[in-house]
Amino acid sequence: MKQIVTIGYSPCPNDTFIFYALIHGKVRVPGLEFRERLAEVETLNQMALEGSLDITKISYHALGHLREQYALLRSGGALGRGCGPLIVAKPGTRLADIKKGTIAIPGKLTTASLLLRLYDPSITNIVVMTFDRIMNAVSTGEVTAGLIIHESRFTYPLYNLANLLDLGLWWERHAGLPIPLGGILGKRALGRDVLHQVEEGIRASLHYAKAHADEALTYCRRHSQEMDETVMKNHIELYVNDFTLDLGQEGLAAVRRLFDEAEAGGIFPRSGKALLLDE
Repeated sequence: MKQIVTIGYSPCPNDTFIFYALIHGKVRVPGLEFRERLAEVETLNQMALEGSLDITKISYHALGHLREQYALLRSGGALGRGCGPLIVAKPGTRLADIKKGTIAIPGKLTTASLLLRLYDPSITNIVVMTFDRIMNAVSTGEVTAGLIIHESRFTYPLYNLANLLDLGLWWERHAGLPIPLGGILGKRALGRDVLHQVEEGIRASLHYAKAHADEALTYCRRHSQEMDETVMKNHIELYVNDFTLDLGQEGLAAVRRLFDEAEAGGIFPRSGKALLLDE
């Protein structure tokens, strides 16, 4: 009898592209059967805090609060260069204006919110809303500025907004490392062997998607709502890269640097648990 493993990821094209083959039985992990739960990343962050998923995509900010129960997997995550969150506002707005008004963020446990706090801890006048509402809220004047993620990086000019600050680029220059956005976690209780199997299954799923792109993209379209085809493909190209197959030493160094700075700033607690299960 197969062990049922729940797995959470977002409907964003990079995640559906990565997990398509694993969920649809195109690649198999011996002894395991996966049951998916698709939800926006901040919802997944909260579900992980509740311990309701065995394997899940999360924001690295959330991982800072989850290390006792979950271990980081080496494959399946979003980490890279030129892919970080942006602060956008109406043309003519200055960064200094944000402190006089409000900035919308896509969730308190998102990596975007963590980067904002590291960049300037004095920016505290935040409004939390789902990422897909932020650009319209800025455009209509509901908020002064917005911290945008995901495909919003490609579409904010359609709302006549200007890029005030690329927080990913700020991090890359500040740390000299790529920006860790989201990772894949597995419950430590599943054990080392199962988590290694899942890790390999995710890699095999990504290899399959790359070899059968048209097939995988059909699944991506189903969950990308009315996203433009070009935006969807650009999204995958940007967020699915070599670090998605394996974090490697540079990727792990980036995660550890982010955690060191967040812990030093008191943003989340230190943990005695190793980041990876096999450390």
